[in-house]
Amino acid sequence: MTFTLDRPIAVDRVATARRFDRDRAAFAALLLATGVLYLWGLGASGWANGFYSAAVQAGAHSWKAFFFGSFDASSFITVDKPPAALWVMELSARVFGVNAWSMLVPQALEGVAAVALLYATVRRRFGVNAGLVAGAVLATTPVAALMFRFNNPDALLTLLLVAAAYAMVRALEDARTRWVVVAGACIGFGFLTKMMQAFLVVPGFGAVYLFAAPTTLRRRVLQIGAGLASILVSAGWWIAAVALTPASSRPYIGGSQHNSIIELVLGYNGFGRLTGNETGSVGGGAAGQSGRWGATGITRMFGSEFGSQISWLLPAALVFLVVMLWLTRRRPRIDGRRAQVLLWGSWLVVTGLTFSLAKGIIHPYYSVALAPAIGALVGIGATATWQSRRHLAPRVTLATALAVTALWSWALLDRTPSWHPELRELVLVTGVVAAVGVVAAPWLSRRLAAGVVVAAVVTGVAGPTAYAVETAARPQSGAIPSAGPASAGGFGPGGAPGGFGRGGAPGGFRGAAPAGVMPGALGGRAGGNTTGGRLGGLLDTATPSSALVAALKRDASRYSWVAATIGSNNAAGLQLGSDLPVMSIGGFNGTDPTPSLAEFQALVKAGRIHYFVAGGGMGGGPGGVGGSGSSTSTQISAWVSQHFTATTLGGVTVYDLSVS
Repeated sequence: MTFTLDRPIAVDRVATARRFDRDRAAFAALLLATGVLYLWGLGASGWANGFYSAAVQAGAHSWKAFFFGSFDASSFITVDKPPAALWVMELSARVFGVNAWSMLVPQALEGVAAVALLYATVRRRFGVNAGLVAGAVLATTPVAALMFRFNNPDALLTLLLVAAAYAMVRALEDARTRWVVVAGACIGFGFLTKMMQAFLVVPGFGAVYLFAAPTTLRRRVLQIGAGLASILVSAGWWIAAVALTPASSRPYIGGSQHNSIIELVLGYNGFGRLTGNETGSVGGGAAGQSGRWGATGITRMFGSEFGSQISWLLPAALVFLVVMLWLTRRRPRIDGRRAQVLLWGSWLVVTGLTFSLAKGIIHPYYSVALAPAIGALVGIGATATWQSRRHLAPRVTLATALAVTALWSWALLDRTPSWHPELRELVLVTGVVAAVGVVAAPWLSRRLAAGVVVAAVVTGVAGPTAYAVETAARPQSGAIPSAGPASAGGFGPGGAPGGFGRGGAPGGFRGAAPAGVMPGALGGRAGGNTTGGRLGGLLDTATPSSALVAALKRDASRYSWVAATIGSNNAAGLQLGSDLPVMSIGGFNGTDPTPSLAEFQALVKAGRIHYFVAGGGMGGGPGGVGGSGSSTSTQISAWVSQHFTATTLGGVTVYDLSVS
């Protein structure tokens, strides 16, 4: 039997107009619900990721910092990513001021736009219902509800990749070169958002176009060449500008060991993520073992760190992908519907395997990049098989997908057994009802068939939607945020659950931060100063005391940096609290070899740095002044402790570098 997708029956103009109105209303309702989910109570997260918030603050004050993606307004060092995601937030901050809303609202709107574009992409070949399901799946994926309410680069990256997929689908319809070029430009700007992760979709997109585009092979090859050129130009102009700017005229390239943007592209943010060989990182994992970034392997996306973030409908997406490709195997080469399935399937498989097998730095929130592909395949597969339910193969496929989804949702919910236990029973019951109903679909009345559809929807979205709502209901902060209830376990060094980033300290931060004040993270307290001489740490940003902020603001105009401290998250709290530039010694991890001891001494002698603030850190061993090791940060710490007098402000050790 050859699988065919049922096409709509011709109707009169009045019925068509009514259906159009219903479809438009349903689409508007989807976007409205998504906007509410992503925008409601958004300001409670305060600065969210203080590392990026400090960079936004810097770019809002200095165009040089804006262009290079500097961490501080005096442009000592950049963040360890390209600046496209920062540009969006910085432009908003220049208009509306530097605050939580001006940074986080653009992220939420990027999420709404991604849902709208995914709907539009899937609808072109598979209809409104498929587009609505795809958009709803993306919107309610827990990690999407997390990242579209957070200020990491992943929100913009996801939007740009969906835009690239839309352009490729348009190109596959009529083989117009301009759409291939647009897709390349979107991927190129995705590179300027999160570097080589954006390129994971390129092999699949290129292969699908070469195979299925409705034009000659020669033209297909030339068009792919134009798309690659578009990627090179849209990604390369900024890289070239940075590489050609003398080091003395730009900030140090954070994340690199030799002040090189090419090194950052190929190493720390490139192949090092795959191999684990990331000089300057805090460590990597080993294949098949529980390393610092968790166990690798093809089941990684289903494990304790990633599973509840992304995998709710991943089994169903894989079922639909495999079965639909098999059932459409005899279609013509240029069949547009199969081509779109191949497009989303290549995205899901290549990106999923890369994340699963990568030995370097990887965090569960990266998996938001899988959400559009999962949503598209579920939307396409579920509606296509339901429309063709008079055939046995589509019914069995849909029933299998529903049964697998119900069982896997039950397993994921069982990881938080005390959190709404009734949900587990609900998805099991509705899953059984839906699966049996699908098998019996040809013999059901219209009313019973509608009940089966409702049961299927509940089976698919109840679990992830509950997790998404829970995620949106509580503040998020730290470098490694996590979706779902706090009891679900997070991800931290060692791959242990309950790690960093669950809205603050391990176990979850439940209180809302005051306006303009970041929630406390590991080692700090929300809205208050730290204790024990600890400012923050590697993965968290704490709030400085009022006494320390007052000291930083004193005679601030005389200095390029009102303070220097080890590690960017230590510096971020000081910078956000004072609204003044703070030097991040060693960059994010404290391991970048900048400034050298001689350079730091020269800056102190020239009167450009006011204070050295001792605080927590993990780079090169220093946990503050007097740490062990031979890194640049350790050398600077030791020199400061030997030549300047320590004082204490708000429980933090401070050295006044203007008084020897």
